[in-house]
This record gives sequence, C-alpha cells and structure tokens, in this order.
Amino acid sequence: MPSFDVVSELNMHEVTNAVDQAAREIATRFDFKNTGSTIELGDGEVRLASKNEDRLGAAREVLKEKFVRRKVSLKSLEFGKVEEASGATVRQVVALKAGIDSDKARELNKFVKGLGLKGVQSQTQGEQLRITSKKRDDLQKVMSALREGDFGIPLQFTNRRD
Repeated sequence: MPSFDVVSELNMHEVTNAVDQAAREIATRFDFKNTGSTIELGDGEVRLASKNEDRLGAAREVLKEKFVRRKVSLKSLEFGKVEEASGATVRQVVALKAGIDSDKARELNKFVKGLGLKGVQSQTQGEQLRITSKKRDDLQKVMSALREGDFGIPLQFTNRRD
C-alpha cells in the first residue's frame, strides 16, 4: 500500500552555517561597530545580544536573511521576548523548533481527514505522521494540500513507498 511520512526536521549543519555567517557579518559590518552585538548557537537555541533594541532587531534581520539564503525555513524559529541584560544591554533567545508535537499531529490528522479523500488514512508515529492510501494520486493530493496549508512548522515528506 503506497505511503509517505510527514516530518518536521532541521538540517543542523545548515543552521550552524547560517549562524556562523550571521555572526561573521555582524562582526564586520560598520553599523554594528561598538554595539556589542553577538549571535551564538546554543543547544537547540540561538542567542542574540546587543546594546539596544534597534541593533538587536537589525541582528535578528541578518539572522533571518542567512537562514533564508541557506534554505532553512523561518517557521523553525520561535523568537522569545526581548529581555534586559546586565550592563545596559538587551538579549533575545530564539528557539529552534523541530519535530511534530502531539497537538500539531492532531491538527494535521484532522486536516487530512477533512480533505474527504476516500481510503486515505493518517496515523501518528512519534514525531512523524504516516499517510497511507490505496491510490498514489490521493497521496499526491494530500501532499499538495499540506504544502499549501500553514501549520506554523516546516513540513518535509520522506519515506515514500509504492
């Protein structure tokens, strides 16, 4: 029976490259001189810091630009609130989202069932969703509908079987 898996993954190699490029650009750009602006990659998060909120916003835009250039979806970034830090500086933590949690899996299941395609079944398997059908055409319709829908997370389709 034809099937495919819906997953939400991050290519951490590309994330590391994007953060490194953004940090290098901030270190060399004239408008960031003497602002103490930094971008650091931590465990499942990116930390931004600067002297004021304007420069922090500019650093955030540089980071977004590098993520887009490296073809990493901006939906995988969850920006936290801007916090005051010591020494009259501000910081912000950007969480990296990967995987489909149970709420999103339920939402995706409901969406697939709502398409009304006969014989299409979906089931949650950990942090992924398996879609099965007797007809390959129905699976392609589900794929295109999932691509068009906005679920707040980046979706990839893997493990296609006929």
